[in-house]
Amino acid sequence: MNTSRRTVVAAFAAITAALCVPSPAQPAPSTQASISATAFLGRWDLTLRAPDREYPSWIEIQQKDGKTTALFTGRWGNARPLPKIEINGNHILFVSPKQEEGSKEDMVFEGELVGQMMQGRTTGPDGAPWRWSGQKAPSLDRPAPPQWGEPIALFNGKDLAGWRPSKPGPPEWTVKDGNLVSPGNGPELIGDRKFQDFKLHVEFNCGKDANSGIYLRGRYEVQIETESQGEPPSHHTGGVYGFLAPTPEQPRTPDVWQTFDITFIGRKVTVLLNGKTVVDNQEIPGITGGALDSSEGRPGPIYLQGSEKGHVLFRSITVAPAQ
Repeated sequence: MNTSRRTVVAAFAAITAALCVPSPAQPAPSTQASISATAFLGRWDLTLRAPDREYPSWIEIQQKDGKTTALFTGRWGNARPLPKIEINGNHILFVSPKQEEGSKEDMVFEGELVGQMMQGRTTGPDGAPWRWSGQKAPSLDRPAPPQWGEPIALFNGKDLAGWRPSKPGPPEWTVKDGNLVSPGNGPELIGDRKFQDFKLHVEFNCGKDANSGIYLRGRYEVQIETESQGEPPSHHTGGVYGFLAPTPEQPRTPDVWQTFDITFIGRKVTVLLNGKTVVDNQEIPGITGGALDSSEGRPGPIYLQGSEKGHVLFRSITVAPAQ
């Protein structure tokens, strides 16, 4: 065989060998879907955009034994399991039942991952198109215990200086005999100052068959009530609404002055009710319905709930902020 022919044969053999080398294995379609689904897992701070305003919301998506589940906090109420959630590649769909939304139809949320965000659309109870977006909720882990500043009085015992109602008009919050008095089925009362980590002291007197609460950073409600016996334990006085039950639960005592001493660091909360620990350094997973916003990484105010029934009195409200 001459040199020229040997060269041609060798080249042909090399090309044939290269063509026979198997290409890298590609993930099966189900594996690709699973890889995409993992990007949706975890806690998300959501914002629902109606034509007239924005609503804070929250979702935690989990996957176990190949099944995807979700806890969801809507515009009000507490976190609850969703009846349906589907993830297909980069697309997500979940359903909030109509009875939870005050709607004639279930609210169907559809969205996609866009970078590190979820973005999507739904139809509001008003029938109008709504947009929604979400970003991963921060862990809020703290590397070391904080140092505490001097307590700051948030209520002067005379008037509503330092506070504002969530909306104008009656019924209104009042000050009587040195006490803040909730209106019952009225507006919330929002403090002007914002805090990140803090120690809160507050004294309260809950009337018979009344309900209120204290929102920490304007997002997480510590419950006050004398009328929720039939509801879940996390809805009882001292609990973090929908997430953390007070243990041991204390007797209901209407028309009696009581105290909360609440330490809030990152997501960890400790609640003392009348000097007894009922929530001990537990994590709050997400926001309560009725939160002012879903920006969990930011400082927020103390707000007192006035939209529930009955009257609750407050006094001696002080905050020692972390330094």
